[in-house]
Amino acid sequence: MADKVEFELVSPEKLLTSQPVDMVVVPGSEGDFGVLAGHSPMISTVRPGVIDVYEADRVVDRVFVAGGFAEVTETRCTVLAEEAIAVAEIDRAKVEQQIRDLGEDLEDAKSDDEKARVEAKIAIARAKLDATGATTH
Repeated sequence: MADKVEFELVSPEKLLTSQPVDMVVVPGSEGDFGVLAGHSPMISTVRPGVIDVYEADRVVDRVFVAGGFAEVTETRCTVLAEEAIAVAEIDRAKVEQQIRDLGEDLEDAKSDDEKARVEAKIAIARAKLDATGATTH
């Protein structure tokens, strides 16, 4: 087990996964970072993107996260995600509709604060589309 890292993914609702893996790649706010057993301890914010979970040299799981925090130790990588969904479960049509609806909300926004909140939601929705391989405009 010394060559594995314990990967935990936690959303506000529940513990989504806790398993030993060979490597996990996390979308950090300053770039993606890979975690292997023996990694230096660190804490990072997580940007909207995809976590890739590796067994040997292949990706066995891909999970979209809408942001959050990651804590890494020599033996563990814990991601506290604001929202998490398996990439395979993302409904592109639903997300595209959400982006259209949010675009209308942005036009109707009255304050800078409200505009910023809607723009953040649009950025997360576009990142979801990117995770499915779709291109956004």
